[in-house]
Amino acid sequence: MFRDIVRKKQKISEEDCIKILTNEKRGVLSVIGDDGYPYGLPINHYYNPEDGKLYFHSGKTGHKIDAMKACSKASFCVYDSGFQKDGHWALNISSVIVFGRIEFIDDFDKAIDISRRLSYKFTDDEAYIEEEVKRFGAGVLVFALTPEHITGKLVNEA
Repeated sequence: MFRDIVRKKQKISEEDCIKILTNEKRGVLSVIGDDGYPYGLPINHYYNPEDGKLYFHSGKTGHKIDAMKACSKASFCVYDSGFQKDGHWALNISSVIVFGRIEFIDDFDKAIDISRRLSYKFTDDEAYIEEEVKRFGAGVLVFALTPEHITGKLVNEA
């Protein structure tokens, strides 16, 4: 059902894919939007090693939410900051694409827990995180992307 990577020498391991999903803060979530047009948006995420799902938080309304309710299929692309080989200008970038299905998290306590975990990717200021949860927790929507296929590769941009 899912295509295999064409340039097999560029394929990175599943372990490296998980590292990128865990360590990078942002990616592009793509869904099927209005009139069948792709809709991609930058968004931060949390990879949960316990269940292998990617979690996101959002407001409760908007184009993204409408699209995900209409079709649960989505993809999420994340890439690292890359590196340069000595004497070369081009970056070598590792990217990961996750294909899967979206599910909305209805359990409020789980949604708040995931929101906290996601916040720790950006700050360890617990007082700030708790204040944000107190102020915005009731209005947050958390959703998960359950992977059906994960692929990653290392590309030289030259």
